[in-house]
Amino acid sequence: MQKLWLWLVLGVAITGCRPAQPAVYAPGQFIPAEKALLWKISGNGLKKPSYLLGTIHLIPRDRFRLSDATFDALSDAQRVTFEIDMKEMTNLFTQFNLLTKAFMGGGKTLRDLLSPEDYAFVRQKLDTQGLPASMLERMKPLFLSTMLGSDEQSGLRANSNMTSVEMELYRHVKRRKLPSAGLETATYQMGIFDSIPYAAQAKMLVETLRDSEGSDSDFEQMINLYLQKDINAMEAMMDNTDSGMHQFQDILLHQRNRNWIPVMGRMMREKPTLFAVGAGHLGGGGGVIALLRKAGYRVEAAE
Repeated sequence: MQKLWLWLVLGVAITGCRPAQPAVYAPGQFIPAEKALLWKISGNGLKKPSYLLGTIHLIPRDRFRLSDATFDALSDAQRVTFEIDMKEMTNLFTQFNLLTKAFMGGGKTLRDLLSPEDYAFVRQKLDTQGLPASMLERMKPLFLSTMLGSDEQSGLRANSNMTSVEMELYRHVKRRKLPSAGLETATYQMGIFDSIPYAAQAKMLVETLRDSEGSDSDFEQMINLYLQKDINAMEAMMDNTDSGMHQFQDILLHQRNRNWIPVMGRMMREKPTLFAVGAGHLGGGGGVIALLRKAGYRVEAAE
């Protein structure tokens, strides 16, 4: 289960030439109460607002849309920043470089990590995609999960009915000739994989693939929560997943959120920026919105 964004830029009118004052939230106000995917970030010395938009990394094409508010903000943004720069993720050299770091050490394979039933299930999924299972079964399971579940990293679903919010947004970024950036690098994300045991990764791979099947799957529930803009429920669902990965959520989610705040602050001081990160990163006490508020920014629902 995984991963959301930002924006809208308004002129400073009421405060005149005086710098905006840092927002002050009571401790009980750090966690956002509103259901929203688009949030305006202001105050704390920013000359112009930036925006935060929650994304979802996989969604049926017929259920995807960018809001009018997002398009309005995109017109004013001077940069769009993703979790990883989409320019990097769509670069063939980068993709080849990642492949060299994608294999498990010690000669481990998926067959070593899974029961015969689960192994047969994963192999069948690889065969359905037309992938060379004999090679891919040596890959780190989390990397394989990403490949099977992400348009922008694999290109394997070009003819499917699924899309990625990040990829759709990036098409508009390129069309408008906006610069793009990343809050972290693909190499850093690969390093995260190495901090989680292969057995736990394999369990998550199986659960992710099974959950993508059926109308009552966790995957379907996550999409519904996303369309309802319920970012706190999305964060809670990621923390409570049955895949066994909840014990690694600080590595996968909260530590990354904490790392992003100073990077976002620097970028926002440079120019108005639209941040697009997985919606599961936004809500809760350890989410990006709460952390920005604790850092002195005013963060308000923008649609």
